[in-house]
Amino acid sequence: MKIRPMSPTDWPAVAQIYLEGIETGFATFEKQVPAFEDWDKAHTRSCRLVADEKNSIVGWAALSPVSGRCVYGGVGEVSVYVSKDHRGKGIGKKLLNALIESSEKEGFWTLQSGIFPENQGSVNVHLQCGFRQIGFRERIGQLDGEWKDNLIFERRSKKVGSN
Repeated sequence: MKIRPMSPTDWPAVAQIYLEGIETGFATFEKQVPAFEDWDKAHTRSCRLVADEKNSIVGWAALSPVSGRCVYGGVGEVSVYVSKDHRGKGIGKKLLNALIESSEKEGFWTLQSGIFPENQGSVNVHLQCGFRQIGFRERIGQLDGEWKDNLIFERRSKKVGSN
């Protein structure tokens, strides 16, 4: 398996993996996969990665800006998704570590994630990759009419912004 930059031609596979995450009911508040153009606008141009196994995309990771204000230019929100047939094989951890490395090259000093408490696999991967839980949002939003909590995780770079 190889981690490489995502290209627009990867979108059908990325979208399918995103749909599989949506279908779990604990990966995102989104109810449907957006059009590529909308997804593209919502994510940073850099720091978009895919896990490619034998010319098949099995996972992806990307950053979204947390704010349009310039002071938050080095803070990104993490998305990591692994196809349902490849979960539990360490792909999420490899993607997240590669995303951390890519983000530091791009000048990001803080990465953050909001994770549903039920998504224990994602919680574990974030902890293994140096994130720490910094908060808990109770009943932050509804999904299918049910209030959902969110755990807030953060990772501060030791290479960028530490001076």
